[in-house]
Amino acid sequence: MGTEGIYERYVNFYTDFAFKKLFGTEVNKGLLISFLNALLHGREEIKDITYLNTEHLGTQEYDRRAVFDVYCTNERGEHFLVEMQKGEQQFFKDRSIYYSTFAIREQAPRGVWNYGLKGIYTIGILNFCFDKEDEGYYHEVKLMDAEKKKVFYDKLTFIYLEMPKFTKSEEELETLFDKWLYAIRNMASLMDRPRVLQEKVFQHLFEVAEIAKFDRKERYEYEESLKAYRDWFSVMETAETKGFTKGLKVTAKRMKDMGLSAEVIAQATGLPVDNIEQL
Repeated sequence: MGTEGIYERYVNFYTDFAFKKLFGTEVNKGLLISFLNALLHGREEIKDITYLNTEHLGTQEYDRRAVFDVYCTNERGEHFLVEMQKGEQQFFKDRSIYYSTFAIREQAPRGVWNYGLKGIYTIGILNFCFDKEDEGYYHEVKLMDAEKKKVFYDKLTFIYLEMPKFTKSEEELETLFDKWLYAIRNMASLMDRPRVLQEKVFQHLFEVAEIAKFDRKERYEYEESLKAYRDWFSVMETAETKGFTKGLKVTAKRMKDMGLSAEVIAQATGLPVDNIEQL
């Protein structure tokens, strides 16, 4: 087995393998507990979690299947769905809402029930920006009374982290939450654990994330996951480039139909004159 293409010391968090190894395994659940506690900013303290089945079917045979990245409950019975998203999806928000319904429905016991629910947190760690007009990287969403601007229901919470917007340097890290986001975003580019990340949980994080410590099977699985991530990124980049080029050609065609010269259109769009003359 080779290790072609792996030059980093630590895993890329945005690969499926790395995300599930760090946050989705019983042996490393202390990492997820620390992250969730930091995410909740001290509003409550999670002491333990229990991982649940990540693959779910709807209540009817024809319902669609849902596969969660990480799904767990804490000692109070609150549910946490933690998803890592590599790139933007057209109906990302819809998907997030849809996934939360599984955590709602499966709380219903057989027989008599008074509809009392435990809290549900749907958390998205996003390697893209869905709100480019807002500079904030942390978004917490609840059901609100639109007129009174007050929380109507506090047991259903959606938290989204737009990681590309988190740009703090080591010197700017203040809270444990800051440190977690810095580690997640920069892990693959680091050659050593930063001095500012001295908490015991980060010592464990970087030990688990070190590629050289993987066994043969893990090394192969990570290499395949990294290849899939790079292939996906390349496909998205190519699609974006083609879409941009197509848009330029449409603009150039319209300018040509308006009677503008090929030279003027080339100067405006950056397209070669020969290409414009063929439109």
